[in-house]
Amino acid sequence: MDEERILESERLQIEQIRQLDLEELQVEEVDDQDSSDDEQDPTARTATHDEFNFNTSIVSLHTYLGEVDDTHHRTAFLDGGAILNLPLFYFEGVVLFPGATLPLRVIQSNFIAAVERALGQVDVPYTIGVIRIYRDPHNLRIKLATVGTTAEIRQYRRLEDGSLNVVTRGQQRFRLRRHWIDVDGVPCGEVQIINEDLPLRTPRDAFGRLAPLSNLPSCLLASKNSHAQMLRSKTGETESEEDSDESFENGLSLTERRIHQSLTSSSYEHEMTDGSASSDDEFTYESDQEVRSNPNDRDSMRTLLSNSGKETEMDSRIGNCSTSGKQSYKVELFRNCRKNTDAYPSRRISRAFWPHWVYLMFDSYCLAQRAADLWKQIVGAPNMDGLLKKPDHLSFLIASKLPVSESTRQELLEIDGISYRLRREIELLESINLIRCKNCRTIIARRSDMLVMSSEGPLGAYVNPGGYVHEIMTLLKANGLALQGPAVTEFSWFPGYAWTITNCAACETQMGWLFTATNRKLKPGSFWGIRSSQVAEETR
Repeated sequence: MDEERILESERLQIEQIRQLDLEELQVEEVDDQDSSDDEQDPTARTATHDEFNFNTSIVSLHTYLGEVDDTHHRTAFLDGGAILNLPLFYFEGVVLFPGATLPLRVIQSNFIAAVERALGQVDVPYTIGVIRIYRDPHNLRIKLATVGTTAEIRQYRRLEDGSLNVVTRGQQRFRLRRHWIDVDGVPCGEVQIINEDLPLRTPRDAFGRLAPLSNLPSCLLASKNSHAQMLRSKTGETESEEDSDESFENGLSLTERRIHQSLTSSSYEHEMTDGSASSDDEFTYESDQEVRSNPNDRDSMRTLLSNSGKETEMDSRIGNCSTSGKQSYKVELFRNCRKNTDAYPSRRISRAFWPHWVYLMFDSYCLAQRAADLWKQIVGAPNMDGLLKKPDHLSFLIASKLPVSESTRQELLEIDGISYRLRREIELLESINLIRCKNCRTIIARRSDMLVMSSEGPLGAYVNPGGYVHEIMTLLKANGLALQGPAVTEFSWFPGYAWTITNCAACETQMGWLFTATNRKLKPGSFWGIRSSQVAEETR
């Protein structure tokens, strides 16, 4: 009965907060002419029920830490493969990406010594290593991740009690080779900087400038072409160039495919060596080479014609001719068939080894455009268009701001290859829907409930007075959460808002905080901050 009264009182608190918001809406009116501005400003679009007037750029400054001094130091990027020793900071529930900001409240003496050592390092000054720790689900032992990120100390301030306020920024990924505690109690690690690959782009000569090659002779394609057209006419489907290129070779038999590939490759090699040759001379040269390189082509050709129902008297005459005669007949046959294939333009393929869509799967710039478009549709802010020419930076930025579980974020950090990371992020952006409690899998919110309260995105790292770093995702509304304790304004991560601890109503796990505006004119009037470490891995 006591628990029911507590839950009921907490529900009343939430209703009172929402009632305040409704009262404010009755006073203020929103002009319809501002709708076009909302489309351009994603932060205004996310707050669908209230006018959004909160300054999101303040949050990224971490003003709750007080005054911090700029170190005026910027570390040059280290060469890939370099091995060095760094002071280590390890966190549970935090994954740092290159380019992301990580605030620290350093209280423990061993970590204070680690910061001081980093400030005085000669080879890589002002640099620490940040790595995630987690509990093994089988034996519950603490383990360190294999991939972390170097962090440069950008701002620093020593307080009167000896503690430190530090703001760092992620630099480069590394692999942890080994770790230890030195005589001063400082956690250290030997790390190797990961050699990042360059963004991939579709080869310029794969498409566009090169003319397509003809496929097999039209006499072999007529029956397949007419049959395919008949099927499409029945189903009402249309054939695109990419579909025809892809499905044609899959429909060939092993013998047909071998001859098709040999013709394609030999023709390509000849044009690369002698681009001035005429089409007829080029084909004669390729056919002669095929006859000389593979004496079994005569049997293969007879088999092809026989299987397609097109065996003619010319084929039987091939076997009764001399060697030179066989070559002449075969060259003549292929030359005539090649001329006939021009009547079937849909059966012409690119000289590229793979279809165009295969190259697009690994084109970092095309993937970056697709990821940026999805981000704009689903999340909105920050705008990713400025990073389209830097797919590597964009992939890290999206990974650092995706509202997913910490284990999924660690997975993104460990992916080598820009195109692979972007493809995984696109998959997550398309599939993210439900946000669930990690313990009981209660649905807390949906993707449409995300709210961008920081200029850096809907997910960010913040540190509390006790030195614990939390990565939280901000939501406009949430379900199944119970409030615990009063609202507190001290050390608030969001200026102008008071925070209240919230637990999962089903399993009583601390899920995050409810932030309520201290000024009724501040919009949104309330929002939720959910810890990514308490979000279930499956978010679909």
